[in-house]
Amino acid sequence: MSNKHHHFGGRTLARAQALQLLFQAEATDRTVYEVLEGDYALSQGPLDPFGEMLARGADDMRHELDAVISATSSNWSVSRMPSVDRNLLRLALYEMLEVDEVAIAVTIDESVELAKAFGSDESPKFINGVLGRVASKMDKGVDVVAEAKRLEAERAAHEDAEDAEDAEDDECEGAGVEVRDEAAEAVGADDEGLGEE
Repeated sequence: MSNKHHHFGGRTLARAQALQLLFQAEATDRTVYEVLEGDYALSQGPLDPFGEMLARGADDMRHELDAVISATSSNWSVSRMPSVDRNLLRLALYEMLEVDEVAIAVTIDESVELAKAFGSDESPKFINGVLGRVASKMDKGVDVVAEAKRLEAERAAHEDAEDAEDAEDDECEGAGVEVRDEAAEAVGADDEGLGEE
């Protein structure tokens, strides 16, 4: 995770620290709690309490946040996103959903700035687009977590139905092979009988 030599202060610094903790947790296949119990690296320290709260909260809600990201980002699966983008989205969504004292527009602006500092050239536009779509739904009173869970359940049910259909097709093909084998054996036996006469 590269930091393009930006120096942050206040809550921007706290968000940058939270992003770094989420990134380290994912990279080492640990929780944020486990990362905080051991050695961790911050581009600027010491760890701000607001940053720690954001990192722990986003980590606790990772599954729900990933469902929201998946439901909102139609062209990219969460697993295929660059790690910085994925963790920045988790962090921003957690703040949008759970931290009432920060305006959603501020969270989005701050996240775009962090995307410029830590992400790729495409990251700021991508982050802004995903968060903007979520904010628009929230403005309309949509419970984005509930909606994402519903879509996830529908997708899983659809995949299960497809898997069952594929298994049924495989079973039918297998049965067809067996029938053909039995028919070939029967024809072979008849041919052998003909040769004996």
